[in-house]
Amino acid sequence: MQLIWLRSDLRVLDNTALSAAGEQGPTVALWLVSPQQWRNHDDAPCKIDFWLRNLALLEKQLASLNIPLLVRDADTWDQAPDVLLKVCQEYQIQALHLNEEYGVNETRRDQAVSDRLTREGIAVHSYLDQLLFKPGSILTRSGGYFQVFGQFRKVCHERLHLSPPALQRPPTPQQALEITSDKIPAQVPGFAVPPASLRNLWPAGEDEANARLQRFIDESVDDYQEQRDFPAVAGTSQLSPYLSAGVISPRQCLHRALAHNYGEFDSGNSGLVTWINELLWREFYKHILVGYPRVSRNRAFRQETEALPWRDAPEDLKAWKEGRTGFPIIDAAMRQLLATGWMHNRLRMIVAMFLTKNLLIDWREGERFFMRHLIDGDLAANNGGWQWSASTGTDAVPYFRLFNPISQSRRFDSKGHFIKQWLPELADSDEKNVHNPVPQDGLFATSDYPQPIVDLSSSRLRALSTYKDVLTKQVEEPSFDRPYCPTCLDYRCQQRFGTCTGRKTTGRR
Repeated sequence: MQLIWLRSDLRVLDNTALSAAGEQGPTVALWLVSPQQWRNHDDAPCKIDFWLRNLALLEKQLASLNIPLLVRDADTWDQAPDVLLKVCQEYQIQALHLNEEYGVNETRRDQAVSDRLTREGIAVHSYLDQLLFKPGSILTRSGGYFQVFGQFRKVCHERLHLSPPALQRPPTPQQALEITSDKIPAQVPGFAVPPASLRNLWPAGEDEANARLQRFIDESVDDYQEQRDFPAVAGTSQLSPYLSAGVISPRQCLHRALAHNYGEFDSGNSGLVTWINELLWREFYKHILVGYPRVSRNRAFRQETEALPWRDAPEDLKAWKEGRTGFPIIDAAMRQLLATGWMHNRLRMIVAMFLTKNLLIDWREGERFFMRHLIDGDLAANNGGWQWSASTGTDAVPYFRLFNPISQSRRFDSKGHFIKQWLPELADSDEKNVHNPVPQDGLFATSDYPQPIVDLSSSRLRALSTYKDVLTKQVEEPSFDRPYCPTCLDYRCQQRFGTCTGRKTTGRR
């Protein structure tokens, strides 16, 4: 008997571990409910609900293949080895099959499970599935992980031209087993069920994911390069929740794109080429997660930026979270996030740069808030995006580059359609004042909308001065005779006798 452990791979089609398990013999599927672990990771209630809704549909698809789906509790991942061993012993499992996940805690969990089951004579097989390339297979000439996306993309294109990753063969029904599937929980304690208005925006299931992909290819991808920056336009695929939960695979996305672009990765349809590059950005941040595990531990990729003196400004942070900053594009974006569990990518950059530079608030505050509300919350992409905007990450925007939210608003929402959708108090504003509704010579003001919480000009100068003071100082570089501390991942830590003397950051939050 074979066991597939489902995690971020909630689909039947193109599921590497499921296909491999089915080829080895009769298969049973397993899902673990881990509420405390999910809380530790700041996973959003709407994301947990999305998982459960997809799992309910997946159970029906597996049933059509005569594969029963078991549900077990493992409040934290350190309980996973015992829970999995018990399931394996109960059903005489010969081998466990799982698709790789990345991040410090995920890696530790899977290694602990593998060690435990292997000692009991149960084989464990892991597979590349949520990425196009295995981390560690795309390296620089010196053998390190790429830190610049353009260089990483070039090597990916070379590999894709040589051998695009193949889709897995669809599984076929197996002989029925005398094992009954468990009931899929409708809710996990501690995670509220989101309103119907949010759930309706994100229907569950592989059919929905594939329909969205096909609709995007047919209707929007040709203009993707030009339209993807305009939040009032349906110019993006909105597949990120489905990719994050594994309801659709990056291979499926890539193959559908190539079929529409005559097999080309870097020429032909400019919209498709741009979209494929976005898939590779997702890939890039996953590889960074593996190559530089400190980013899983709440640490900056650029270690010298840990010295930045972030402001302790709870009222400003609260206003940002609630969409009350007095800058319409910022507030509309934050209200979109709160209402839908999603935010347009251009807006993610604008609000992140505003928080970290204009307000000079630690990027970790924003990263955490996003994870607690995003239906597509993904550690690698979310961390990568926030550190890019804060100029603390790999291949990040230079510290002296600050988006002006008013200029960004006028450029990418010129008529204010997006702003008016989410800020009804500005619905009657004209196209000029909707981007900056403050009194000007006493001619315009609105009593229903807050005044700006910060002056853009002076806050910009403050950010430039703060970053310059830190980043222009000489920073000690790591050396081969002074390795990174395995506990705090800081080369400056003077580790002695297994004791970390630096700042411990066990876990990824």
